[in-house]
Amino acid sequence: MRLALAITLAMIAFAANSVLTRMAIEGGHIDPSGFAIVRVVSGAVVLGMVVSLRGGGLPLLRRNRIPGALSLAVYIVGFSLAYLTLDAGLGALILFGVVQITMFAHSIATGTRPGMRQWTGGAVAFAGLVVALWPGPGSTVEPIGALLMVFAGLGWAAYTIQGRGARDPLAATSANFLLCVPILLILLTGTGLRFAPTGVALGILCGGLTSGLGYALWYAVLPRIDGATAAIVQLSVPVIAIFAGVVLLGEVVTVPLILATVLVVGGIGWSVSARAVPADRS
Repeated sequence: MRLALAITLAMIAFAANSVLTRMAIEGGHIDPSGFAIVRVVSGAVVLGMVVSLRGGGLPLLRRNRIPGALSLAVYIVGFSLAYLTLDAGLGALILFGVVQITMFAHSIATGTRPGMRQWTGGAVAFAGLVVALWPGPGSTVEPIGALLMVFAGLGWAAYTIQGRGARDPLAATSANFLLCVPILLILLTGTGLRFAPTGVALGILCGGLTSGLGYALWYAVLPRIDGATAAIVQLSVPVIAIFAGVVLLGEVVTVPLILATVLVVGGIGWSVSARAVPADRS
């Protein structure tokens, strides 16, 4: 029961990242660059406090720390900028689909031989992304926003792949957030930063609670579930984000979005519930 509750709270936190970002930026309470900085700073502070209370140091000088911080920066910047134009649910769907498909491709490149069920599921999920992004008549997808969210998905996939072998995921995440702060300050200072109290509050909530503590909770859960289960439960994130976007932000659910969600969620669910076998490298 506790495990199920922890998983549910983590998925709600992940979906809330999309809703809070969209609420802050689309509402004009803060610019995307300012939101990204507030989010990563508050996340670094909260994660650092958790690590300090638990005991132990931050692995700042590890070999893969800079790539981890850079990929985190790509995710946060792309994520924030994309929500200038994308609805919360659509953004979460694009992000989720790109992350899962990228990780699927990475597993193939590193020696996993997918079965027919995995290939089929991957193809269906990719078709769902095409439906979501297709600039047909009546489409409300803004191409630049969609492209930025694709880059965010690639950044998060790279971050996830690099962090898989971390001995202490919580400390590694805290270190990555801390090192991401100067990277964002270098990249975003001078871009016309604009802060308002509501935007800063939403950024702190997103960075400190739904990102920082949400990631900490998820990393505490991961060792207790297998990889397929971890992938399947994340299927709920875009669905939660779509529902929350309708209720909290007044966003409209279109037929193409529903179709895309069914294809992406269904395809990935079908794929990850099957077993792959290691490729024969002899």
